[in-house]
Amino acid sequence: MTTLPSYIGITFIVSCLLIIYLFYRATARSTITLIILLAWLAIQGAIGYSGFYTITDTVPPRFILIVLPPLITIVILFATKAGLRYIDRLSLSALTFFHVVRIPVEIVLYWLLLYKTVPPQMTFEGNNFDIFSGLTAPLVYYFGFNKEMMNRNIILAWNIICLGLLLNVVITGILSAPTPFQQIAMDQPNIALLHFPFNWLPCLVPLVLFAHLVSIRQLIRNRSVIHPETVN
Repeated sequence: MTTLPSYIGITFIVSCLLIIYLFYRATARSTITLIILLAWLAIQGAIGYSGFYTITDTVPPRFILIVLPPLITIVILFATKAGLRYIDRLSLSALTFFHVVRIPVEIVLYWLLLYKTVPPQMTFEGNNFDIFSGLTAPLVYYFGFNKEMMNRNIILAWNIICLGLLLNVVITGILSAPTPFQQIAMDQPNIALLHFPFNWLPCLVPLVLFAHLVSIRQLIRNRSVIHPETVN
């Protein structure tokens, strides 16, 4: 891969740590959650640094080892009583503010585009409008929870829209990765995410997905979840 300026990798690593920190705050500082997330990053960081994911002609693609375990974990959490108890204890307001992390991630993706390591379709120069989620998250948090000027239906609609934006960029990332299943961006494939530290992004995208699914569940099930809260 093209040698990148150090600020890109540093910004991305800080963004990933911020993602974990803000999610940790949403769990009321669950030490177990924090340990699991940091361990997962460490494991995937070591695998990515070894170059394991740069071998792209295998079937199934090695890339699946990044995203499949978190997705299975999400299914288990939603399918078990213990998992649902964990889900329902998460802070809706903190999960809303959590999405501000999508701003630095989108900036990093744009920088990677400039060095031709991701396709334009994965950035706001293409069809990725996920930065909308990050820019509006503080507004929804402030007006929805601090000022109580947004009702639950507006916050629910916002979560559904942002979930759609997330799925759009995820599908684009999968279809543009240089695997046997690549369908788009043949001239400039998504190669950055095969290398450390950028292979952390598909590790953490399921966390963003999980935050939306939890929020949607809480908003649908409980009409009283909207109340003043703060992210300390």
